[in-house]
Amino acid sequence: MKKALLSMLLVSLLSACASKDVKEAPKAAIEDRTATQAAAQPSAPSAPAAETTPMKPATIAASPLTDPASILSKRSVYFDYDKCDLKSEYTSLVEAHAKYLLQHGDANVTLQGNTDERGSREYNIALGQRRAESVKKVMSVLGATEIQIESVSFGKEKPKAVGHDESAWAQNRRVEILYVGE
Repeated sequence: MKKALLSMLLVSLLSACASKDVKEAPKAAIEDRTATQAAAQPSAPSAPAAETTPMKPATIAASPLTDPASILSKRSVYFDYDKCDLKSEYTSLVEAHAKYLLQHGDANVTLQGNTDERGSREYNIALGQRRAESVKKVMSVLGATEIQIESVSFGKEKPKAVGHDESAWAQNRRVEILYVGE
């Protein structure tokens, strides 16, 4: 009986799949139909149940570049006033990005040097470039290729923080690490 019922359901489902305009029947209607069909059919020996293994949920590999738990999601390297040397607190950040570039030869970054608003436009463009080049040099020493790294300067043209105090200026004295195509 179960075999016959199962066969009828299978045929019914397969024929329903062939039609484009089939609407899903409510669950209660299917259960009522199944009970009615089961009462009308003589009982037959039941087939052994097929063994099934539960499916494991698919894991989606998060990119370390966007995973907030990864150091690679951090993209700003900050500098002291009128300085372009890498502060020791950002060494591990730059090393992590260099290692990523070394392991992913097809990845490319743009290093955007920025300054605070003090100083002339020309001076700040040059200082921003020196900052970007200092990060590039460290990355290159650690194995990233010159082809993977482009350094540019925006000087004071792209502030991160708006304001005319030390708090805003400190946020604007930076190099942003941007992955191309991200």
